[in-house]
Amino acid sequence: MLFKFFMVCNKIGAFTLGGGFAMIPIMEREFVDKYHWLDKQEFVDILLVAQTTPGIFAVDMASHIGYKLKGVRGGIVGAIGIALPSIIAITVIAMFFQNFKDNIWVEKFFKGVRPAVVALIAAPCFRLAQKANLNRYTFWIPIVSCLLIWLLGVSPILIILAAGVGGFLYGRYETRRGTDNQKEDRR
Repeated sequence: MLFKFFMVCNKIGAFTLGGGFAMIPIMEREFVDKYHWLDKQEFVDILLVAQTTPGIFAVDMASHIGYKLKGVRGGIVGAIGIALPSIIAITVIAMFFQNFKDNIWVEKFFKGVRPAVVALIAAPCFRLAQKANLNRYTFWIPIVSCLLIWLLGVSPILIILAAGVGGFLYGRYETRRGTDNQKEDRR
């Protein structure tokens, strides 16, 4: 099972351009839909944890999934499996980049890849938005967060902290309101 997990991580790492966020739909398809190693909720939970953990997102995802599947060994196998193709590719590119950096075809290739990478990153964002149970009271949160980061340059870390504190306070408010309603119903 560990070898199969390593090979799946290796395939994801080798054939995904655009970094960790572009890997999300492929990871979901492989780990949830194809191999059923995780259910959708577990995948979303790991995704959320990996986003808040320091480090390379794809490696965090693979190591969290590996840990869930096979403990520490699974986490190590996942991290190595997802990172190894990039390490090899970067090493090879670094060896030969000086020879090709001014090549018009290489430049056109990268210009063509950019829009595809944006689409690969946007797709899981829309899918996550659907799973986030946004409603008329909460739809404004991601919009305001994006605008604060994009227009005002607010650090995403501050947005995450503010959202966490806001969620905690809202949860306490809801719990207190529910308790008060129960007391009132008993009277």
